[in-house]
Amino acid sequence: MKPVFSVVVPMYNEEEVIGESLKRLTKVMIQAGQPYELLFVDDGSRDKSAQIVADASQKDESVKLIRFSRNFGHMAAITAGLDFALGDAVMIIDADLQDPPELFLEMIAKWREGFDVVYGQRSERKGETIFKKISANIFYRFIRAMTEVDMPVDTGEFRLIDRKVCDAIKGIREKSRYIRGLVSWVGFKQTAVHYIREKRFAGTTKYPLSKMIKFAIDAITAFSYKPLKAATQLGMGISVLSFFYLIYVLWQKLFTTSTTPGWASMVAIITFSQGIVLMVLGLIGEYIGRIFEEVKGRPIYLVQEFIGSETKDGGSANARA
Repeated sequence: MKPVFSVVVPMYNEEEVIGESLKRLTKVMIQAGQPYELLFVDDGSRDKSAQIVADASQKDESVKLIRFSRNFGHMAAITAGLDFALGDAVMIIDADLQDPPELFLEMIAKWREGFDVVYGQRSERKGETIFKKISANIFYRFIRAMTEVDMPVDTGEFRLIDRKVCDAIKGIREKSRYIRGLVSWVGFKQTAVHYIREKRFAGTTKYPLSKMIKFAIDAITAFSYKPLKAATQLGMGISVLSFFYLIYVLWQKLFTTSTTPGWASMVAIITFSQGIVLMVLGLIGEYIGRIFEEVKGRPIYLVQEFIGSETKDGGSANARA
C-alpha cells in the first residue's frame, strides 16, 4: 500500500539514539492513522546505526534504510530521503531527538487545513552553549538580511512538506544545497508551529564549528550575490579614500613646509588594502568553487544499498543519480 506519510531521517553515527528514534517515530505515525514509511538515510556511519535500522526493517515493513557509499553530508542525506519518499506529505527530522517527533501530529493537522509547508520554529534551545545560541541567532538573521528569499528565522530542516513541494525540490539538483532555503525559494503556502528544542537524547553533535561555518558559507553563496556587490562597493570606497589621500599628500608636499614622516603609515595602508584585496579574491573564489562543483555534473550522493519494501510508484527507482 502506498504510504500517505513519509518520514525522512538522516543519520550519521547515531547508534546511541536510533532505537529511541524508531520507537517514538513509530508511535507518532501510528497515531496519525494513515499508512506511512520511515526512511532512514545512513550518511556513511561507522557505527551500528545502519545495522539497527536494517534489523528493524525485517520486523516492520514501514521501516526502510538507504545507505550511502560514503559520507556525503547532511544535505545530501535529506535530498536522498526526498528522492525516495513516496508519501503525499513528507516530514524531515534528525535522528538525535532534539526536535520532538510528537510535533508531526500538529504539522499534519496544519497540512490538512491546506498548508503546503509546515516548519518547526524554535522558541527556545535547551542543552546548547551560550556561544551556539548567540551564533545561531546571528546566523539566521544575517541570512534573512542577505537574501531576497523570505526565510523564516530560528528554523531548521524539521518540517512537513506537501508532495508537490517535494517534487519541486527534487527537480533542483544543485550540489551546494541548503534545503530550508530551497523550501522557502519554491514558495507555496507556508506556516509555522512553535516548539522548544530539547538537548540531545544521547551522543554528540555532528555539527562542530568548522561545519557550521561551511554551512553558513553554503547558505549565503547559494542564495545571495550581495557579498559580491558589497566587495565592489568596498573596493570603490577604498579607491575614493585613496584618491583623496593622494591629493592631500600632494597638497602637503607642494603648498606646505611640513613633510610626510617616514613610510610606516604607507606600509600600514598598503597592508590594509592588500588584506582587503585578498579577502575579496577569497570571496570570489567561493563562488567560482561552487560553479566548478556544478559544472562537473557529479551526483549529489551514491546509494550503496536500499533495504525495505519498494512499490511500483518507487522513488527508489528514479533517484539514484
